[in-house]
Amino acid sequence: MKINRKVLAIAAATVVVAAGGVGIAYAVGGDSEEQVTGPDADKAAAAAIDQVGGGTVTEVEYQDNDGAGLYEVEVRRDDGSQVEVHLSGGFDTVGTAPDDDAAGNEGEGAGDDD
Repeated sequence: MKINRKVLAIAAATVVVAAGGVGIAYAVGGDSEEQVTGPDADKAAAAAIDQVGGGTVTEVEYQDNDGAGLYEVEVRRDDGSQVEVHLSGGFDTVGTAPDDDAAGNEGEGAGDDD
């Protein structure tokens, strides 16, 4: 009987530790975000450049926000500023925002955010 209680206690402790790890992982990064390549990246890049009136795409990411897909495209404008363009899963513009990650970007010319 003591062996079964030990096994049960170890199994319960393992479950608690695993559940805590899942909770922490969700709290740190609840929505998945991944780099996009291929035709979808090309479509998102073209839509973003059209939205901001030119520039160079530096990154395309796809975020699965609880089932509502959203593309985030970072565009460096010709004046050196950088902006994030947010697109729906159908490549329609949802909003724009200054790229907070870009060094020296003051957000000049950025539109409203979603």
